[in-house]
Amino acid sequence: MSQQAGYSPSFKRPAEIMRMRRKRTRSDAGVFSSPSGQESTDSPRQSGSSPACVRPFSPGPLFNTQHRSGGGIKRRNPFANIENTYSPKKKILIYSDDGNAEADVSTQKECQGVLSFSASLTEAEKHEHQDISSKKCLNFSEDDSLFEEEEADIKSPLLKSPQSIAPASIAPPVCTEYPADWSLKTRLLFTSPLSLSWAEQPKAQEEALGLSQHCRAQFSTLPHSIQDPRSCSELRCAFQQSLAYWQHPSLPWISLFPRINAERSFTGKSTPWAQDTSLQQSLMSEWAVSLSSLYSLLKTKLCPYFYLCSYQFTVLFRAAGLGGSGTITALISPTTRGLREAMKAEGIEFSLPLVEERKKSKDQEENEEEVDEDRCPELKDGANCEEGDGDVKEGYNDDEDGDFSWLKEMGVQDKIKKPDSISIQLRKEGHTVSLDHKPESVVCVEGPHTFTLINFLINCKSLVAAAGSQAGLPPTLLAPVAFRGATMHTLKARSVNVKSQVGSTYQNISSLEITGPILPSSLHAITALLRPSQRGNFSATLYTHTPTAVMNIHTAKQQCSSGSVDLSGCGLSPASVQQLQQPSNLGKTALTHINMNNYSYTWKN
Repeated sequence: MSQQAGYSPSFKRPAEIMRMRRKRTRSDAGVFSSPSGQESTDSPRQSGSSPACVRPFSPGPLFNTQHRSGGGIKRRNPFANIENTYSPKKKILIYSDDGNAEADVSTQKECQGVLSFSASLTEAEKHEHQDISSKKCLNFSEDDSLFEEEEADIKSPLLKSPQSIAPASIAPPVCTEYPADWSLKTRLLFTSPLSLSWAEQPKAQEEALGLSQHCRAQFSTLPHSIQDPRSCSELRCAFQQSLAYWQHPSLPWISLFPRINAERSFTGKSTPWAQDTSLQQSLMSEWAVSLSSLYSLLKTKLCPYFYLCSYQFTVLFRAAGLGGSGTITALISPTTRGLREAMKAEGIEFSLPLVEERKKSKDQEENEEEVDEDRCPELKDGANCEEGDGDVKEGYNDDEDGDFSWLKEMGVQDKIKKPDSISIQLRKEGHTVSLDHKPESVVCVEGPHTFTLINFLINCKSLVAAAGSQAGLPPTLLAPVAFRGATMHTLKARSVNVKSQVGSTYQNISSLEITGPILPSSLHAITALLRPSQRGNFSATLYTHTPTAVMNIHTAKQQCSSGSVDLSGCGLSPASVQQLQQPSNLGKTALTHINMNNYSYTWKN
């Protein structure tokens, strides 16, 4: 047959292959069937297809056959080696009987198999393994390819997984609270794998009880986890309580928030006060009474904060103790040069926090440059030359603005109109005008000057639009507690079940949409209720009223420690008060996403 064409010497008939497999099985059975657990050195099976040391797993560590019992075993994968199956995260140690430590890459099931095999060893062998494991452990070097042995104390003889021996610092921190956000929200969209249908269609009794609790500032304590939120009456009442807010004026056919760039919402609506002067005066007098009532509540710490929303800017008044400030503060955004000049004329002292922060950063940079110049005299000489040039340029600009003698030299002094002093002043103050309608134009008023600001707003004629769709309409006042002339409103909540694609499958996701002027305390109260009802797993998308995003800046000159000011009677829950007392670290940005996973918060801004 060897002379036949196309014949391969390595070819074997199927019958021969089956005979070799049976022979190999009998050979393997003979190796492990020795009662003494030992094999003679002159046995032919040592050089056969079944070696004395085999791998029970593929690829697994070498085990001596003297402690193995049973018939056939799984053959080793010839293509597997320690290089292409190495994973530092799944590395464990398996010790052979000769005391040599061997690194093994295996899954959790293989680890269980090794532990079950070690359980079948005798007591003496277990003590031997315990002594060896207490002396050595395998450690990974920085390049994850070399191993180092170091002394370690292992209390348990069983090998531990890397997850169990990892230091606690590697675990992600648990954030039980997100930072305070003082911006107004126009829309919230919550999503959760659990149903959110419990949040809509309350019973008449639940709605009445929730509104009563809101007026009386009564707050119920909910359990850590709620199994059936739809049947939990306390949860549904608390949700209705968190949706309530107070507003003045109240016109059912017109939405009075937002007011900036909201001409579309007013067009086509009936505005009987637009051409009636007496009606406008009546609206403004009632509005002035409501604003005075709010400031009195704020001063006595019975109201935590309130918003004044006009067609040009928004004002946030905060009570003492909130936002890390020890006094009453007011933030106005955005502002114009005309408004700031009018406030100066009324004797209102204010600051531009973002402008001052920019100046401080520039001063620090200049100080660092001076230090560098002191270290390097050559740079200092060059800087002096530049400073001298700058002085010349500045002097030239000043001469150009104030001295026009060069016109006489040209003989055209009568033909060219000279700019007046007001134009020159406006040109010099161009950087202040450039701040108008920008986040950097935010103004902060603190202390007793806030009372002067209230009087200024009441008497300011430019506070109300003189023309347009909002002509004659007073600004909107929003507060979390009742005040004189206010009307209670509730946010609109709507629950929808949708399907979201996750990989190749679709999962049912429940969503909850809340619209309206959402105050900071309302946002915190709603998220506090979703925590137990959704068992610590939900996410939220926040839509911010853009002019109010900059109100998260920290501007307190008089620092106030948390809890030093008693705000127990302000009408908010203790958890909300504790959050709002902390200084916000969001800067001139606002929260856009909030995610809770396993009762831990993460957020984006």
